[in-house]
Amino acid sequence: MNLLHVASLLLVLAAAFGAINYLFLKLPSAIGILIVALAASFGIMMLDLVAPGLGVADNIRAVVLNIEFSDALLEGMLGLLLFAGALHVKVADLRREWMLVLLMATLGVGLSTIIAGVGFSWITGAPLLIALVFGSLISPTDPVAVLGVLRAANLPRTLETKIAGESLFNDGVGYVVFLVLVGIAFPTGDAHGAGLSDAARLFVREAFGGAALGGALGWLTFRIMRRIDDPPLEVLITLALAFGGYQLAVWLHVSAPIMAVVAGLLIGDVGSKYGMSDDTRAHVDTFWTLVDEILNAVLFLLIGVEVFAVAFEASFVVAGLAAIALHLLARFAAVFVPVQLLKPFSPEFEDGITRIMTWGGLKGGISVALVLALPDNEWKPLMLTCTYFVVLFSIIVQGLTVARLATRVGGEPELM
Repeated sequence: MNLLHVASLLLVLAAAFGAINYLFLKLPSAIGILIVALAASFGIMMLDLVAPGLGVADNIRAVVLNIEFSDALLEGMLGLLLFAGALHVKVADLRREWMLVLLMATLGVGLSTIIAGVGFSWITGAPLLIALVFGSLISPTDPVAVLGVLRAANLPRTLETKIAGESLFNDGVGYVVFLVLVGIAFPTGDAHGAGLSDAARLFVREAFGGAALGGALGWLTFRIMRRIDDPPLEVLITLALAFGGYQLAVWLHVSAPIMAVVAGLLIGDVGSKYGMSDDTRAHVDTFWTLVDEILNAVLFLLIGVEVFAVAFEASFVVAGLAAIALHLLARFAAVFVPVQLLKPFSPEFEDGITRIMTWGGLKGGISVALVLALPDNEWKPLMLTCTYFVVLFSIIVQGLTVARLATRVGGEPELM
């Protein structure tokens, strides 16, 4: 199947599964599509068990494995999704919450990586470096999943800004941490720097380079858009910024996710206020909302069908269930420690913030893409299964209940 065939198939399936969800399940769109895709995938697996001669599951597995999920997300869809998400986060709101966002996107990611990694090593016997790579896989919260849930949660604006801002930056920092650890753990594979000094240089170059590139490209785009009053052209310019800037960041070996977030924040705030007419602003908002919704649907469909790449051996399933507990413990530490550090200086945290941000730290396609991008090794099948279990639990269980949790604990005093 060529690229056009694959894209056509994904769009048709996403539309069909979305219609099934709308008519029967009536769940949030992306989560509903994921559940329908999972049900269809498991149905095909059951059919294969009943009538193995048909070979349906094997044929579909071959098609799924032929889809470069990691490349499609990390080098294509992710830039558009992050840019679209950042467009709707206001810099003024983010500035008021910058300290918590910074601590959770740095210290929080580090704590989560260490706790999940050490726990994974203890549970599975994996070497510590390999286990820390797994910890880095499940530490980034997925802004695609998180921002989708926020639309329905009706949270206080300050809490929504904390969650959205942290998810956007935590994703970029988590990706850099992953690259650093892969470079150390697999120095002869897809290495990104084998020593600690190389790792430190990589982290600085990726993180700060990505932010600088995003700021520069966003500012240049803003200056160009100020001189133009043509809504379709300006929409095209923002699309060129998201697509071209992301690929330029990849080519320059700086963090493309951080570039997309910074550029999106600048265009969505400064560019929207001072570089766009009302008509252009409406066009840009409508276009990027549609891009966000369509790519969300396709991404969650892909997560659902990736079940064909997962190994379901008994020991892998047990490890996957244990990984869910590790993910929740690691996420709790990533929220609890920064909140407690800042409470003496900023006592007015929202009620229930620790519980809401812990349960609302959803994992998604980024974690699946990262584990699929790992060099082949004996631990990769186990890591893929554990990551998939964490992602499914996070999106389906946490995603469907976090809004109710926020409503229930929002009026209670913060206990943690």
